[in-house]
Amino acid sequence: MLYRRHLRIKVLQSLYSWYTGAQEQLPDAERDLLSSINKLYELFISQLSFLIEVRKFAEERLEQNKKKFYPTDEDLDPNLKFVENEVFKLLDANRSFHRLEETYKINWTDEQEMIRKFYAELRETPFYKKYMSTKNPSIEEDKKLMIQIVDQLLPNFESLKFFYEEKSIYFVDGYDLVNLLLIKFFETISMDFTKDTTMPGIYKEYKNANEDLAFVKTLFRKSILRDEEGTEIIKSRTKNWEYDRIPLMDIILLKMAIIELQEMETIPLKVTLNEYIELAKYFSTANSKVFVNGVLDKLISEFKSEGKINKIGRGLVE
Repeated sequence: MLYRRHLRIKVLQSLYSWYTGAQEQLPDAERDLLSSINKLYELFISQLSFLIEVRKFAEERLEQNKKKFYPTDEDLDPNLKFVENEVFKLLDANRSFHRLEETYKINWTDEQEMIRKFYAELRETPFYKKYMSTKNPSIEEDKKLMIQIVDQLLPNFESLKFFYEEKSIYFVDGYDLVNLLLIKFFETISMDFTKDTTMPGIYKEYKNANEDLAFVKTLFRKSILRDEEGTEIIKSRTKNWEYDRIPLMDIILLKMAIIELQEMETIPLKVTLNEYIELAKYFSTANSKVFVNGVLDKLISEFKSEGKINKIGRGLVE
């Protein structure tokens, strides 16, 4: 589920906290990093569970309306498109998903008012109204609705964000990233997702959790353990800049990239270059993308000529 870019982001955030806060012992800092990654997955399952609960609330509301003393025609023959959304059905029937709900002890019994409020806001959105007016929604239209809910409604629903803030600081830090993961999940779900399908695990890219875990640990540990060396490498290649005026985020990104270039034998050079340029674009200043690109281009050329880069397997791909 988590691609390498997501893992780089988590390492970047943890390193930034390390440099700007009280620098705890490395084992403790690493443990916090891994906990934050694990919490991302718990939040992912919680968000799916929340959406399922919204569907259940909607279904119960429709049943209650039928029992009014003077039900309207709409009460007696309600629009069921939302509650019969195929994505909801697939997910709610999945055993692996419900086992994870139990593992994380997810329960919305005391949060019905928040769920009511979310459903009320959802019903007022143009995309919901358009979906409900569709004659016979296809699975693709069902998926589109779920993506629109995550993309347009979840990010600004403050009650839910506050709920998670009370649960864990890691949930707050990971909220936006998890919404992106939800979108990816809904984009790829299909009718092949049966009751016996195993939910995607936390690590994804190379189908090897141990490899991804090793990637995180090495990138984080070595960035700290080789901190002084990284500083000297950057200083010697940025003599036209005052080192103290280089944004801290740029420095951290460059130190991470140095570790990845020299320690990650199976990651192609171009992948590392492009990834850190993108991270600079989103997490640092307007000029950081160009700066990081220039420094890394120079470092890659020099490291190659000095024999300081050794790639194997897929790392040899140009």
